[in-house]
Amino acid sequence: MSNKTWWSTGKKNTRRSVIALIAMASTLAILSAIVWASPSSPIRQTVEAVVADAGVTLNPLSAENTKLKTKLASIEAKLAKTSSELTEQKKKLLAQQASTAKKLAEVQQQVSAANRRTAEAKAAASATKSKPTTTPPVKTPAVEPVITAPAKQDILNPASRYFGMYTEQAPFNWSTFDSTSSAIGVQPNLVGYFGGWDETFRANAVTRAWERGKVPLLTWESRPIKAGNDVIEEPDYSLPRILGDEAAGVPGAFDEYIHQYARDIVATGLPLGIRFNHEMNGIWYPWNETTGKGESINGNNPGDYVKVWKHVHDIFEAEGANELVFWVWSPNIINKLPAINKKPEFLASLYPGDDYVDMVGLSGYLRPAYVAKQEFTFEYTFDASLNQLRALTDKPILLAEVGASETGGHKETWLTSFFSSMAKPENDDIVGFAWFNLAITTFVEGERTTNDWRINSRADSLSAFITGLTDPLGRFTLLPAS
Repeated sequence: MSNKTWWSTGKKNTRRSVIALIAMASTLAILSAIVWASPSSPIRQTVEAVVADAGVTLNPLSAENTKLKTKLASIEAKLAKTSSELTEQKKKLLAQQASTAKKLAEVQQQVSAANRRTAEAKAAASATKSKPTTTPPVKTPAVEPVITAPAKQDILNPASRYFGMYTEQAPFNWSTFDSTSSAIGVQPNLVGYFGGWDETFRANAVTRAWERGKVPLLTWESRPIKAGNDVIEEPDYSLPRILGDEAAGVPGAFDEYIHQYARDIVATGLPLGIRFNHEMNGIWYPWNETTGKGESINGNNPGDYVKVWKHVHDIFEAEGANELVFWVWSPNIINKLPAINKKPEFLASLYPGDDYVDMVGLSGYLRPAYVAKQEFTFEYTFDASLNQLRALTDKPILLAEVGASETGGHKETWLTSFFSSMAKPENDDIVGFAWFNLAITTFVEGERTTNDWRINSRADSLSAFITGLTDPLGRFTLLPAS
């Protein structure tokens, strides 16, 4: 047996085998590199196709995943922005809270200091046993109520008719006005009063009227307020003197007064009616032109009345007062006038024209019988005069001063006729009436006469008045008396 073991020979063979294997592997590696280095190699193209197909098969949602990733990134960006904005708002709120807390603390400190000073003052007063002093309460300024009124155009075209009253003192004192309203059961919605040219504009008449929702109607007379009804000569208030002489450069004697009156109306800012120099077709006032017999009254000339009306109206226009004032041209009924004054052309000569008038009116009364054939009806009292008015203009009509005397015993009959005629279609242009609710002793054509014009002069007269006024056909919509 040889001393060499079996693995000695095998070891040499193994070494040769390893070397051969390394050589083969190197050769294959070199061949593979050559194949892959060539883009046109069929083997490479086959392998790449197989890999591409495998990629599509293994990841069919690759494009969708890309879109979702993009959306997720956008949402995350928006959340980050919103979070930042919320953080900023939170900072602002915290800052506001801190500021408010600081201000509250300051106020609390001021209150505490004030309480402390009050306590110290009380203690000092108690210690010295001095007479207590009181601090007068701080008066809170009274809040003036806001007074409202309809526009001028709405006053001229009311939805329902006016029922007005003249009493001794209204609107400056409502005592008689209210007691009469209570007797009737309803509240008038218009109040009439008088003013003279020796008075400045009384704004409280207008404000007091509108505070109660009543239209103020001023009868403005170019004479002193206390002038007697039997005095028709007032040289200081003649129409020529009111006019002045424009051609000669002489102003009217009352121009500044009229300007100031208009300015005061504008300052008040509330509307009112002005029945200026009423009953101009009569013979009993200083502004009447003639006696009906060709004689002048108070130095006036034919045509002066219209000139004065326009003169006053123009001054109001210059001051802006005509935005508030509605002008009521109100003659007297013609029944008992001199023959020349009854003629339509005479009344027409006194009319200033539609540009200067907003409403026309009439003064008309049931007076004691003065002719044998007198009728105690609305038609007898008013129709002839209404016909002349309607021939002049189509302006709304207000029976601006009416009344009925008890003398003769016909008041109840006349009142029944008055209201039934007001309800007739031909009188639809009459927007209402103002009742002269006084008992007056005066001179009528040189004779002393006392007439009780009051609504409640007798029970039967009051009853007839209430029945007529509350008839729905009359178109009076009035509030109950308070």
